[in-house]
Amino acid sequence: MSKALRILVPIKRVIDPQIRPRINAAATAVQKTGVQFSVNPFDDIAVEEAVRIREAKKVAVESIHAVSIGPAKSQDSLITALAKGADSATLVDAKDKELEPLAVSKILQKIVEKQKSNLVIMGKQATDDDSNNTGQMLAGLLGWPQATNAAKVEIDEANMRAKVTREVDGGEEVVSAALPLVVTTDLRLNTPRYVTLPNKMKAKKKPMEKTTIEAFTDIDLEPRLKVLRAEEPPARPAGVKVGSVDELVAKLKEVKAI
Repeated sequence: MSKALRILVPIKRVIDPQIRPRINAAATAVQKTGVQFSVNPFDDIAVEEAVRIREAKKVAVESIHAVSIGPAKSQDSLITALAKGADSATLVDAKDKELEPLAVSKILQKIVEKQKSNLVIMGKQATDDDSNNTGQMLAGLLGWPQATNAAKVEIDEANMRAKVTREVDGGEEVVSAALPLVVTTDLRLNTPRYVTLPNKMKAKKKPMEKTTIEAFTDIDLEPRLKVLRAEEPPARPAGVKVGSVDELVAKLKEVKAI
């Protein structure tokens, strides 16, 4: 096996997590018109980790390739990834089609094979659908080992293995696996860097391949789930102050909490 890493980083364009999402008039989905979008925070962490692996210089990184599957405006997210240190990118224009995780995983499998990647680093979930299963599905399709919810990633350059620390109930779990490997990132892995304007301008000159989902004719992209209705969670009732332990116990009994 080559002693150089070819890292693939999938990223998703999502509604900015700082914005409270609203349901559309038809009550079928989240309103996406006139709202601010950004890179999915977990994917931003994945980009940062890929760049940090290169900067550590403990193992040769041949390439860092970012890929986004979504509307044409996802190009902005890819430019952000390129500005942070990715070498090249692929935009798969899904137009207005909403793709489920399985379809996304199948497209990513094709891109991994085309790029000859041996390490995929991706967010454990997206903040819009919170599915948390694309990385696992991709590993299954590729037949690769997986290390999910990574809080720390260490590469053993001599043996081309990765040691990944995961936070679990009651402590930490450390797993080790040989490359090729799929790693999904948790929030505690790192803090992404800010993008400077000069780097963003340079990023626009880096290679970006553009294609559409119509190019993947051998993949079934039809959704397996149907959204019947979307609605906002009910408003939380106001809290109640109590003056004593006895009053607290009485209130808990009133709501049948004890």
